[in-house]
Amino acid sequence: MSNLDEVANEIRSCKKCKLWQFRKNAVPGEGNSKAEVMFIGEAPGENEDNEGRPFVGAAGKLLTKLINEVLGLSRAEVFITNVVKCRPPNNRDPEEDEINACSPYLDMQIELIKPRIIVTLGRHSSSYLFRKMGMKMESISRVRGKFYTWNNNEHKILVFPTYHPAAALYNPPIRKILEEDFRRVKEAVSSKTVTLDNFLYGFGDKGEKSNRDSGK
Repeated sequence: MSNLDEVANEIRSCKKCKLWQFRKNAVPGEGNSKAEVMFIGEAPGENEDNEGRPFVGAAGKLLTKLINEVLGLSRAEVFITNVVKCRPPNNRDPEEDEINACSPYLDMQIELIKPRIIVTLGRHSSSYLFRKMGMKMESISRVRGKFYTWNNNEHKILVFPTYHPAAALYNPPIRKILEEDFRRVKEAVSSKTVTLDNFLYGFGDKGEKSNRDSGK
């Protein structure tokens, strides 16, 4: 497919997994088709299912606040979506077959947008991107707050895992961690004049060492 509108239209009529039977609206995602920063959550919730838009409930309000106040960007400047585009019943976790059926849409969105930075929100989207990078993900608490380089079809993307904003609604200390993580993303967004290797202290062996050191 040649553009995001075509992908969105296919998502809205998709019946590739059982979730279509329960949805009011599929939620393709929204934002800038040339966004430098892309946010990926796990799946829509009730508010998103009602409106057909991503992150519009309480967690979405927190995400918007972080984008506005920490990154200094508007929602219209970034792209926001989920791995799974239809709400799982009762907001349960998406199942593996649902992720497998739906994730090609996310792959197409990434390929079309070609973001410089992808922020994965929570363990499901982080785990999916880690598999794409050929890496095994430990817990979200172990991998969050660090940049990982993904060479996606010769397009270099910085993948930055962090907690899902919904976690901060039930665990207030996570709010501070999210703010810290978003400040790191802000530094990367602002570092266009610095090479990726300099900013990240190199990857490969050096990058792995810096990631281990930063987790101590």
